[in-house]
This record gives sequence, structure tokens and C-alpha cells, in this order.
Amino acid sequence: MKAALYRRNGPPAEVLEVVELELPEPGPGEIRVRIVASGINPTDWKTRAGLANRVPDGFQIPHQDGAGVVDAVGNGVTGVDVGRRVWLYLAAFGNRFGTAAEYSVVPADRVIPLPDSASFDLGACLGVPALTAARCLGGNPEVLKGKNVLVAGGAGAVGHYAIELAKYAGARVVATVSSDEKQALAEAAGADLVVRYTDEDVAQQVLDFCGPVDRIVEVALGTNLDLDSAVLGAPATISTYAATGELTLPVGEFMRANTTVEFVLLYGLTPEQLADAVHWTSQALSADALTALPIIPFALDQVVEAQDLVEQAPVGKVVLRVAEG
Repeated sequence: MKAALYRRNGPPAEVLEVVELELPEPGPGEIRVRIVASGINPTDWKTRAGLANRVPDGFQIPHQDGAGVVDAVGNGVTGVDVGRRVWLYLAAFGNRFGTAAEYSVVPADRVIPLPDSASFDLGACLGVPALTAARCLGGNPEVLKGKNVLVAGGAGAVGHYAIELAKYAGARVVATVSSDEKQALAEAAGADLVVRYTDEDVAQQVLDFCGPVDRIVEVALGTNLDLDSAVLGAPATISTYAATGELTLPVGEFMRANTTVEFVLLYGLTPEQLADAVHWTSQALSADALTALPIIPFALDQVVEAQDLVEQAPVGKVVLRVAEG
């Protein structure tokens, strides 16, 4: 098979190469998937660059997310037919065979049915962003019905799915963005109100629209802490999935309001938390409640350029189109 891989950490042009590898066989409890589309996330380039402190064991085929068709199953795998359309998550976590290849071999529990109504591009966009969003929303759609949710960065991949999953659960959703283009994307995802986080009265806009919020899905907690504090209900939860630098919290204020601050990293979830996120995402997908951000397509041979672009944080989703569906 043709595969993109790296044998050491470093810049994409220096370490990524596209080579021919022997087709891997699925072991017990594993599934081999013919990859149609491979989604690229920030975690993929950060791991390749060495920022995640993961050194390749011989070689590493990158990319956690993807979509394709089941090609073979290993011993002990039941209920999964060859030829089934599927999406994959965490394909490269503890595994050499990520989705930047013509075939990927992964544990069976990381292979999820893809409805006929969902494109392979959409399937490749799920994984890390949608599951992170589901966890940041609490993992259980039932408790969100009628609640107020604020999504910071509503045009990003996690923000996009946080809006759609929250709306599917019956929540009222406010999203913050920084431009007309991003506002249009957040509105298309279903946000009830979209505001510019640069507005001086952004907190008042949120409160006038929905009152205090019950949960915040946060992309920049340090930067947005004043806004978050101003609109939080009591009790309420801030769930952040991206953070840099140091953070100082208003402990007394948060204690009086019984505020919960959660830090979410997909790789550290318990099996139960991960299963809940997968279930919620799958339910919404089957109900046609999830959509893809604008796709920025590349071929497998263009993996260097594709990872370079992801590092620049473009608007939209970078996807390797590996094969025809």
C-alpha cells in the first residue's frame, strides 16, 4: 500500500515521506479499513513535530481521523461486515497505522458505522473534533435540553461540532467568532446567536439574549476568562480543550458560584467517557444533525503541504482524499 509516514520527529518537509509498505494484516480484535479520506487535526502536526513527546517506533503513519470501507477483520471481531462504510477515531494513538495511507489497521472499537447519508469527507472530519466537543458538553445530551451553552470559537472544528451537538440535544447556543466569514459558518452550524468576542458589550449581548449560561465550551480560557465569568450561571461549567501559558482563576468567585472548570484531552478520557462521546456523535450523525466544515482537499502525495496548512490554522477542514469512495 501507499502510505505517508515519518521515522523521526521534525518539520514536515524534512521527515514526512510517501512510500510503499506491505499491506498490514489485522490481528485479533482489529479491523483493516481501506481509507477514502483522512482528516488532519492540530494534534497530528504537533505529534509529528515532537511537541507531544511521542517518538516513532520505527515509523509512524500519522492522522487520527479518517473514513473508508472495511476491508478485513481479525479474529474475534463480530458484527462488522467487509464492505461497510465507517469512520475512524484515534487511529494513530498507540498504533503505527494512522489514516494517512491507503489502508489502516486499528482496534475494532475505534471503527464506527458511517451512515449512507454521510459523505466520507464528513466521516473524516469527526473523530478528534466531534468527540472532544461531546465531552466538553458533558457527554450526555439528555442533561443539555433547555440549557444555555456558550461556544467560544464557533467556527473552529471543535466549536462547529459543539454547536451542532448542543443543538441536537435541545440547548440554546451562543457562539463567539472574529469575522464575517466565521460568523456565517457558526450560523450555518445552527447557533442561535453569534457575537464578535471583540465587541465591548459582548457579555451584555449574551445575557440579554439568553441570561446566564450553564456551560461554556472554551478554546482560550486565559484570554476569555473575564467574559466567561461575566456570563456564567450558578452553578455552571467551563470545559476547555485548548490552553497555553499560565492561568490564574478567581477561586473565591468560582467557589461561591459552585463553578466547575474541566480540562478535556481526548487521549486521557476513560473508556466510559469516550464511549459516551462516540454514542452521542453517532446518534447525531444518524439524524443528519452533523455537517462538515468547508473542505480543503489534498492528495496523499501532498501530505507535507497539507500538514503545513493545518499548522497555519485555516478556516475550514484540511482532508487528504486518498481514494475514490
